Amino acid sequence: MGECVRGHCLKTMQNNSVISFQNVVKHFPVQTERTAKELIPSLIRGKSWAKYHTILSNVSFDINQGETVGIVGKNGAGKSTILKLIAGVTQPNEGKILVNGSVSPLIELGAGFHHELTGYENIFLNGAILGLNKEEIESKLDLILEFSDLQEFIHTPIKHYSTGMTMRLAFSVAIQTESPILLIDEVLAVGDVEFQKKCLKALDKIKKEAKRTIIFVSHSESDVKNFCDRALLINDGKILVDSTPEEVFKIYNDFSKD
Repeated sequence: MGECVRGHCLKTMQNNSVISFQNVVKHFPVQTERTAKELIPSLIRGKSWAKYHTILSNVSFDINQGETVGIVGKNGAGKSTILKLIAGVTQPNEGKILVNGSVSPLIELGAGFHHELTGYENIFLNGAILGLNKEEIESKLDLILEFSDLQEFIHTPIKHYSTGMTMRLAFSVAIQTESPILLIDEVLAVGDVEFQKKCLKALDKIKKEAKRTIIFVSHSESDVKNFCDRALLINDGKILVDSTPEEVFKIYNDFSKD
C-alpha cells in the first residue's frame, strides 16, 4: 500500500520541498459486469467483480515552497488525480506522498454548498469546510461579497443561481483561506471573461504577496504560461516533461497533433 504523510516532514524531503511524490501508483477499479444478474454469480464464485485501471504509474516529482506549478495533459491523463492525492481526498496504492503544510483545494468549487440555503448562509458553510472559523469568515465577509459581486442575490437560495454565479461565490470564499498550499483545478473555466481575469489577478496577488505554493491544472496555454513558473506534462499516467511552461507546451502541442 502507498503512504501519505502530512505535517512537518521536511527532514525527509529534498531542499525546501513542500510536496514530494515518490514512485506513486494510483489505480481505480472498473466494473466488468454491467448488471446485477451478471455480478451475483461472480460474487458467489469468489471471482473479482472488477478490473483495475492505472491512472498514475510510478510518478515522482518535488515542488518547492513558493513555486507555482502548472499540470498539463489531455483529459484522463491523471492531472486531477494528482491534486486529489495532494489534498488527501484519496490515497496512493503504491509509493509515498509527503505534504508539508495545510492544503486549500479549489478542485470542485461549490461541492460543499447546500442548494436550499442562501448565498449568505453558504458562505459560512463553505468557509467552515475550508477551515475558516466563524470570526474569520465574518472578518472577510465584505471582501467575499465585493469579489463575487453578488450582493444583490446574497440572500437568495443558491438553487436559483446560475452555474457561473455559484462558481463566483465559491471562488470568492476559497481565495480567502490562508493555507500555504493552494490547489486549483480548472476553476477558471466557468464564468465570464471579465471574472476569469479578476480571478487570475487575485491569484497573481496571492502568489506575489503571500509566497504560497500553487498547483494549477488548466487546459489554457496562455494562463499556464502567464501564471506558472514551471509545468509538468503528464500523459498516460506518467510525467513526460518537467520544465518551463513554454517548453512543456511546445512538446504537448507537437504530440497532440498526432
